[in-house]
This record gives sequence, C-alpha cells and structure tokens, in this order.
Amino acid sequence: MKEIQGPTPAGTSRPYRNLAEALRAHRIDPANHEFIGAIVDAVGVSSLIDRGRYIEAIRRGEGAPLHIGKTYTNGFTADERIVIGAAPLRLQPSEGREPYFYVTHPSEFRPVTPAKKAPRARTAPAAPVAPKATPVSERDYGVCDVCFMVRNAAGRCNCD
Repeated sequence: MKEIQGPTPAGTSRPYRNLAEALRAHRIDPANHEFIGAIVDAVGVSSLIDRGRYIEAIRRGEGAPLHIGKTYTNGFTADERIVIGAAPLRLQPSEGREPYFYVTHPSEFRPVTPAKKAPRARTAPAAPVAPKATPVSERDYGVCDVCFMVRNAAGRCNCD
C-alpha cells in the first residue's frame, strides 16, 4: 500500500461511464469486481475518474473519495463501518494517505502455492516397432526371361 498517489502522469484525468469500464481499464483482477462493486454500492459513489495508478470514486455525500487500486481500496474513515455480505470490512490504517483507512481486495488472500495437478493416467507400453520397410527402388522383382526387362511389382513386364 505504498503506491504513489496523485494525478495521472500527463496531468489529465478522464471520467468513466461505469464501474465495469473502470475496472477493465485498470486491469483489476476479475475476482475482485464483485467485492469492489459491493463497496461502491455501500458507500454511494456519484462518479469514477481515472487518476493513473488508481480509480478515484467520488462519494455522493460527505467523505473523502475512495482510491481503488489493483489490490486495495483506500479512503475510509476510522468510524466508518462497511458491511459486505455478512461481515464488516477489516480496515487498516493507510500508510500514504493518513488519516484514512484501506481494505485489501480478496485476490490478495489466495494461496501462494499452485494447485496440485491430477496424476497423469498411465498408458500401455507402445507396440513393438516393425522393421523398416525396404524402399521400392531397392526391391528386386526379378527379370523377364523373354525380353530381359525388370518385372514390375505385379510380376509382369512389357512383353506379357
């Protein structure tokens, strides 16, 4: 949560039409979309603005705007109680935006170790390889007794 806060590098900002567009533009993990949507609904947001490193969510009523980053949402006060589902959010003191608090997004709590793969099915041993066939040019079909030409694969020649 030690990201630099402030306007976009170019000094410009643009509003988003909706939350889904903002989350896609900032490439926020889809696993967090529902969680962030619930926060935005609970707080009441009037507009969303691109600020470069985060999305600024302007509240309808009193209170500081929320900063929605890839892994956190910041801008809660100490006395705010936001309930998502049946559990209140665990707010932590902000390091870069005092006196506000932030909450970590659920994707950050995933296990670090990769899931185990299912064991591979064992296959039967391969059939023995047949001996290499002799090329057609090297096969001997015999010679005709009448015209002394090489016979074809059917055993005939041109004089038959």
